[in-house]
Amino acid sequence: MFETIIQVEDVQALLSSGADLLILDCEFDLGDPDKGQALYRAGHLPGARYVDLERDLSGPVTGVNGRHPLPARTAFAASVRTWGLKPDQQVIAYDGNGGIYAARLWWMLRWLGHAPVALLDGGRQAWIATGLPMESGLPPPTRESDFAVSEPLVGTPVTTRDLLANLDRGELQVIDARDAQRFAGQPHPLDRAPGHIPGARNRFYRDNLDEQGRFKPSEALAQEFGAVLGGRGPHDTVMQCGSGVTACHNALAMEIAGLKGTRLYAGSWSEWTADPARPIARGTSE
Repeated sequence: MFETIIQVEDVQALLSSGADLLILDCEFDLGDPDKGQALYRAGHLPGARYVDLERDLSGPVTGVNGRHPLPARTAFAASVRTWGLKPDQQVIAYDGNGGIYAARLWWMLRWLGHAPVALLDGGRQAWIATGLPMESGLPPPTRESDFAVSEPLVGTPVTTRDLLANLDRGELQVIDARDAQRFAGQPHPLDRAPGHIPGARNRFYRDNLDEQGRFKPSEALAQEFGAVLGGRGPHDTVMQCGSGVTACHNALAMEIAGLKGTRLYAGSWSEWTADPARPIARGTSE
């Protein structure tokens, strides 16, 4: 059972053995929401089904809850059943963007209590580089499953109210997955306001990957996150980004590093800045 990442050769071996897999293509483009599905139709891993960030992995946007809020667990479970997911079935998720959208799916399936879900390390590019076959078009219809929600395998999501209270208490360490420029306060088209949550530290999600776009070894990730956490344990850590997507990439990297139990602020910066009265810090990490 694979629960964090899986290598191309392992996926190939599972496919060759006839293993019962659910492969999910999570390709997406924030600047062009229809591009992901177009790329999927043009070419995807054998048997893969398409999962859309905004239609499948996000709830309704109200203007005060961020750009990609979590759906209700019951609503997401209903979507998962239409994919045909069965209990204990191995899920393999991938994209062509360093795993950021696949990581959101990884976190959300674990939120439903499904353990065997792993990212294809290196994503679409790693598969193509090996010369393995791709398929095009749409997969055949699948029968709806009876997938049942169980105890979450991730920490309870953090709310804006929790983080407002934390400004005084300082019990939680917020880790921001956006790049250093956005964190420090450089204006960005995706951000209502520049800056970061007071007290947050910066860990750009791409720092989890090596030059080939694969996750760094667990030992390296543990050392790097240890420096960012500053002595805090994972249970006292909250992952945040612009809208709750790349934050999941950091959560996965911590899991690979053996640092289990971090929590997600799904609303992230886009929810925090929905109210201009909330405090904002600028500059480098606190």
